[in-house]
Amino acid sequence: MPEDAVLSAPARLVDSGQAVRVTVPATSANLGPGFDSLGLALGLFDTVRVRTVDSGTTAVFPTGEGAGALPTDGSHLVARALLGTLANAGWSAPGLEIETVNVIPHGRGLGSSAAAIVSGVLAANALLPEAHRLDEAAVLQWCSTLEGHPDNVAPALLGSLAISWETGRAFQSTRVEVHPDIIPIAAIPDTALSTERARGLLPTSVPHGSASANAGRAALLVHALTVRPDLLHPGTRDALHQEYRASVMLPSAVLMQALRAQGFASVISGAGPTVMTFAVGEEEAARALGAARALAAASDTPGGWRILRLDVAREGAKVEVHQR
Repeated sequence: MPEDAVLSAPARLVDSGQAVRVTVPATSANLGPGFDSLGLALGLFDTVRVRTVDSGTTAVFPTGEGAGALPTDGSHLVARALLGTLANAGWSAPGLEIETVNVIPHGRGLGSSAAAIVSGVLAANALLPEAHRLDEAAVLQWCSTLEGHPDNVAPALLGSLAISWETGRAFQSTRVEVHPDIIPIAAIPDTALSTERARGLLPTSVPHGSASANAGRAALLVHALTVRPDLLHPGTRDALHQEYRASVMLPSAVLMQALRAQGFASVISGAGPTVMTFAVGEEEAARALGAARALAAASDTPGGWRILRLDVAREGAKVEVHQR
């Protein structure tokens, strides 16, 4: 979240005694060739509960994934997004108590930072008086600005598959429905990877042939995810980013290639290191689970792997508001 994202100083206090609950799904971006443009919402959900109190301070109580390593004050990403959203609208909070229940693994390419930003922005928006709230398009724009790109925040907000693009400095996304037979299988290594580190390995330019091939695969992937899931294997072939990043997540790259060699539509999720496989129907999902477990067990990855059968989250983030 950029330090200069807050555009105006807070002037007024939102009411004390408000309570907001936000639930946000995990997301997988890129999906192979859809670099910085495609994102899928997944059935893993973080929950954030916010109360406005008269303490004059911000206290965060994290539980679940990464809890012991996360800040417990205003520097927590949910709190930063929440306070920044209020400040950008010209408001502040009398004090905050924030409880986070983290189910999305951190640093694994499953959109944990996007979920935190979306949680904070939506909570802040709900705390504001109705006349001062952002509309859906403005929420997407603001969340994308804080995250730096829309490919994870868009599916977190919209659910299902989100296709995102940028016009000038404006971020936009559209939601499309994923074919009901598609079942995501996630292979999550114990070790985390910094998105910044992975992004830093990308070249500043790529050959025209690679760009052209990738454009065709990305278009095919959207068709495969929505209409023709039998085309997922060719549709998930990437020529822009996975090969360049392989050196910092070699076990993930090896696992992905081994699964693809067996005919499964496997990709690196986001910047990695999670490997995501898109199975079609229950029978293929069972085979993909078995193959992922066997290959992961045979690898020498420190700490091992978690292999999860997931659902596509058909709905995006949800907000519940309670007044005292």
